[in-house]
Amino acid sequence: MRVSMHNNTGLLAAAFILLLNQFSWAGPTNIVFIMADDLGWADVGFHGGNAPTPFLDKMCAEGLELTHHYVAPVCSPTRTGLMTGRFWSRFGVVSPQNERALPWETTTLATALKSVGYQTCLIGKWHLGSTPTEGPNHFGFDHSYGSLAGGVSPWNHRYKQGPFTETWHRNEMLIAEPGHVTDLLRKEAISWLESHSNKPFFMYVPFTAVHLPVKEPIEWVNKVPDSIQGEVSRHYAASIMHLDDAVKQIVNTLERLGVRDNTLIVFTSDNGGSTAENNDLKYPDDNCPNGVLPGNNLPLRGQKGTLYEGGIRVPTIVSWRGAKPGKIDEPMHITDWMPTFCELANYSPTRSLGWDGESVLSVLQVHSGLPEREFYSVAPGWRGQALRVGEWKLIKSDSQIELFNLKSDPSESKNVASENGELLEKMKLKLEEIAMRDRESEVKH
Repeated sequence: MRVSMHNNTGLLAAAFILLLNQFSWAGPTNIVFIMADDLGWADVGFHGGNAPTPFLDKMCAEGLELTHHYVAPVCSPTRTGLMTGRFWSRFGVVSPQNERALPWETTTLATALKSVGYQTCLIGKWHLGSTPTEGPNHFGFDHSYGSLAGGVSPWNHRYKQGPFTETWHRNEMLIAEPGHVTDLLRKEAISWLESHSNKPFFMYVPFTAVHLPVKEPIEWVNKVPDSIQGEVSRHYAASIMHLDDAVKQIVNTLERLGVRDNTLIVFTSDNGGSTAENNDLKYPDDNCPNGVLPGNNLPLRGQKGTLYEGGIRVPTIVSWRGAKPGKIDEPMHITDWMPTFCELANYSPTRSLGWDGESVLSVLQVHSGLPEREFYSVAPGWRGQALRVGEWKLIKSDSQIELFNLKSDPSESKNVASENGELLEKMKLKLEEIAMRDRESEVKH
């Protein structure tokens, strides 16, 4: 059968329009960035976790999974990287801290987006300055709610005993209110969306789940599969399931308000899973169960606080109609999000912001590759440094040097430093070069 040139042209035009519609959106794109706390690689259903996470599994199946998304080994550093697009060690931030992390003049992700018309809010854990005078509203957020400090007990909303224990706030005014922490954060997020969906928005939701101490409502514990035994393990699983439902309700709210198709959603964790004691006595007593947390990072090695993959590689999903569904195995980094969101929002810095990350917008849209990059990390207390370049990863501490090939040995089971002397020396030199910029923006207290 012969097809006319006119018909061919029409078919091509239709195909082009379909492609254009798939990767275009009306007006500025809203951004919702959801961060779990201490959620391990295998704590989610889509990585074989024991606790059911049906909504996150659905997001992953229908969206885009970033299988090599890197963060810091602990909380404050990861949050520094997200807010600045820079490695946390540039600011001298390498451990959880209550002192102000960023210089006052820092252009944060929130201030950048706010400058181009975005409404900005943070609902959850800040931990980049734990006093009301150093909270999120001082760094570009129009609205803030949750914990100024770190993770809190789930019912009394208190941080560790000491000067920062009273930390629950709304817009930097300390408050007290009843309820479970996950429910309170979910309700605040939905309430904010309901009154701010008429203009472009950036909503950052750093949940405290599943950070210790965990103690879930009985209705959530009762939903945990019978196969999960032990009080702490059941509360931990309930915390994951509760988190999954909270994410579902936030996304359903975007649907109900008619803005879901025009919103880019990222779900990730601030570091790997933990196996610390749940009922940490540094927290005011909240009658939480005793026992070790069952954070699961398998088959990755290590956990929260370490530079091994289990400490810094976390489950990550992008859900957005502008993103091509599937999986991206190319390494990406928490510092990439500020350049990415700024490109998406058409924000152009008037001066260099010293970004270590790069925009991955085109990668999300069409899975196009980026040039090989260096991914640098510093452990808590400056106890070590890591560098990933391509398939190779170097971990250097005062006591040892380790070199792993992540392609052939993703669980970092064999140190091949002695077998790759020339490569080892090159990576050590590159590590030293990158580390020279550490502390260049450190705040003096």
